[in-house]
Amino acid sequence: MTNPKRDLINVDFRHINDYSLQINRWCLKPIGAWSFMSMSSTLQKIVTVTQIVVCSLTIAIVTVPCILYVLFEDQAITTKLNALGPLLHRIMGSISYWVLLTRSHEIRNCIEHMETDWQLVRRIGDRETMMQYVKFGRFLAGVNAAITQGGQLLFGTARAIKTTTIMVGNETFKTHPMTCPAYSGLIDTRFSPINEIILIVQFISAFVVSSAIVSVCSFAGVFAMHACGQLNVLYTWLNELVADYKKKGSQSVDQKLATIVEHHLRVLSFIARVENIMHKVCLAILMGCTLNMCLLGYYSITNWGAFDGAKILSYIILYTSMGYNIFIFCYIGEILTEQSKHVGEIVYMTNWYLLPHKTAQCLILIIIRSSNVIKMTAGKLINLSIATFGDVIKTSMAYLNILRTITM
Repeated sequence: MTNPKRDLINVDFRHINDYSLQINRWCLKPIGAWSFMSMSSTLQKIVTVTQIVVCSLTIAIVTVPCILYVLFEDQAITTKLNALGPLLHRIMGSISYWVLLTRSHEIRNCIEHMETDWQLVRRIGDRETMMQYVKFGRFLAGVNAAITQGGQLLFGTARAIKTTTIMVGNETFKTHPMTCPAYSGLIDTRFSPINEIILIVQFISAFVVSSAIVSVCSFAGVFAMHACGQLNVLYTWLNELVADYKKKGSQSVDQKLATIVEHHLRVLSFIARVENIMHKVCLAILMGCTLNMCLLGYYSITNWGAFDGAKILSYIILYTSMGYNIFIFCYIGEILTEQSKHVGEIVYMTNWYLLPHKTAQCLILIIIRSSNVIKMTAGKLINLSIATFGDVIKTSMAYLNILRTITM
């Protein structure tokens, strides 16, 4: 049986931290955001900046003409609604990409904070507790990457794989429909080779924005699970206070209490950093996913008559991915709030009356601090919790009913 008090010797903590962030690294490297966090050589800076410029251009080439299409193209409202979902996804991804680039220094600080936490681990039992949450955070990131990237790829393929026939004068042409239609006054995408070129650019832009969204949600999940692991280590230390006092005396327990207080404040500062990085992009994802879930429901209803298996399947997968993105933020908001409060409950439930009087008084400060929790929010406006997730689903259904009533 593993002894939780064995010291760790020669453990590669950086490898463990890299393992927890592996999914994020896979998503961020192709779009230049991972290297942007830690550019060292001149060559690396040139390559990274080039990646970012190319990715930004592909997003702009698709997004700007599509916005003009929705605003100014002389088309029926139902046709414009078909373009609105992919457009919202591009906008949501653009915001995520912008946050990843502009807050790269803060994200790097959080990663270094995690590395330091692993270096501070002294017992195998504490390491095993942390590893459980590392694996769960990695699982959240992996599922998010699979369904978001897979759903977006299937959605784009299902729309583009079939050709439509158009007539210009006496000539007939075949063209691939765009997931994000472009304003005809700016660029005409009906004819080859422009049609094929823009189609490829749209697939690239979809990959870029999906990678950015996946990375933001995955960072939130991995950071939150790391904080939960640290809080659970704290629970273990609190439960051992009385036993340590009986074995080693008051001086030892005072030293351990100082370590507990320092560790508690360290975890809370980490949660505050994560909230500061994520709250704006979380609001964008919350609003964008809510509207997209409404639109995907609308697409499913309108396409159900002329049943297209690939399209319907892509709608279902994308709906699941949108819901999952919202769920990640709401879940971590709920669990961080509950586990932060639980610190005070653990302190209260210990046999504190067996400790020296001054030591027991110090525990009151921990209880007071744990009652004032740092909540994860969307734009400092909406507290994230499981109840919020339920409200979002209800809101998307309400919007769908309004949309169906107006257009059908």
